[in-house]
Amino acid sequence: MRLGMCMTNCPTLIVTVGLPARGKTYISKKLTRYLNWIGVPTKEFNVGQYRRECLKIYKSFEFFRPDNEEGLKIRRQCAISALNDVRQYLSVEGGQVAVFDATNTTRERRGTIVKFAEQNGFKVFFVESVCEDADVIAQNIVQVKLDSPDYIHCNTEEAIEDFMKRIKCYESSYQSLDEVLDRDLSYIKIMDVGRRYLVNRVLDHIQSRIVYYLMNIHITPRSIYLCRHGESDLNIKGCIGGDSGLSGRGKEFAKRLRKFIQDQNIKDLKVWTSQMKRTIQTAECLGVPYEQWKSLNEIDAGVCEEMMYEEIQEHYPLEFALRDQDKYRYRYPKGESYEDLVQRLEPVIMELERQENILVICHQAVMRCLLAYFLDKTADELPYLKCPLHTVLKLTPIAYGCKVEPFCLGVEAVNTHRDKPQVGMWGRTQKTSRHHNLNPLQG
Repeated sequence: MRLGMCMTNCPTLIVTVGLPARGKTYISKKLTRYLNWIGVPTKEFNVGQYRRECLKIYKSFEFFRPDNEEGLKIRRQCAISALNDVRQYLSVEGGQVAVFDATNTTRERRGTIVKFAEQNGFKVFFVESVCEDADVIAQNIVQVKLDSPDYIHCNTEEAIEDFMKRIKCYESSYQSLDEVLDRDLSYIKIMDVGRRYLVNRVLDHIQSRIVYYLMNIHITPRSIYLCRHGESDLNIKGCIGGDSGLSGRGKEFAKRLRKFIQDQNIKDLKVWTSQMKRTIQTAECLGVPYEQWKSLNEIDAGVCEEMMYEEIQEHYPLEFALRDQDKYRYRYPKGESYEDLVQRLEPVIMELERQENILVICHQAVMRCLLAYFLDKTADELPYLKCPLHTVLKLTPIAYGCKVEPFCLGVEAVNTHRDKPQVGMWGRTQKTSRHHNLNPLQG
């Protein structure tokens, strides 16, 4: 678990509401990933998973019929088990936010959850997804539900027919959040995958951030391309930071990047860079408009700017050891930490969620932070993600995650990666290996 700043004066329980195939689990997973990334310990509790563990073998939609007493009993028990685990996570394990992912389609069920929260000192925030678009529902069923363990032995037609009947089982008792009847509840209602929103009683900072995030995400198919600038003169010298221009090989990479992007034939591609020479010079070779973001500038190494790791170890041995002890939270003297960098990059993530196809030309630490968001990496993993020079990563968001395709453009470059030290704080640490590594996701 990432131990981050405390943004809540009491734990928050996020409760999804909506019929099956309305994107509740998609929202739950994205929200959990985002909150963990910004440093708010968050965990999701999917009641369907509890049901699968309890029932083992799913037979048909009949289990979900409102007149199936045995089914109702099992589903109720699964919800209670999940809420007990929520209590354990928020009250004992130090979690700040729990996401209770279930249909919660009746006012009675939601009332039970509110009572549970009040008894345990939790705030409740409801997230309802309403969708009447038959195409979106059908797409969600095909993309997500058919891969469910429930339908592992069914053919596609049988699975779709059964799931549509399952939805019907919920429709008769579904009570949507109501502006009058539920005026005392805190909630956001998302209609037709973000065409409209209704927000009611946002009570604190964390609820405000949840609302802002949910109003920026979309499900339009797209790809995000991440790469570092071409190799720079300071890269060759083994120095960190600075604002040097591209080396000869860096310029060759920029030319190959142009051809790579042209070959991808990307519709309406946007290009973002930092405000540093090496990313701007890389983008200039593309021959397309680009936008500069100060937020994308490399991590500020403070007094260690333009120094080699060996020099830092020699001149600042304590700082060098402290950074190896906790690289994510370590802040360079007069500089930044990775934790600071994540906070700086949050507006970039929000805008990336709003955009469609985009190429971000950035820096090693920045690329690690962005990659950690999309791949759901922890604070301990983030500072050691391998993001070599002259390699493009194509990220394609899929149902509950992100597909990654690395493209090495075949131009030699130094390796600026330092592996995680294998010894303790006061022992010797590994030196930087500067041999070229073509595998961006190795280790």
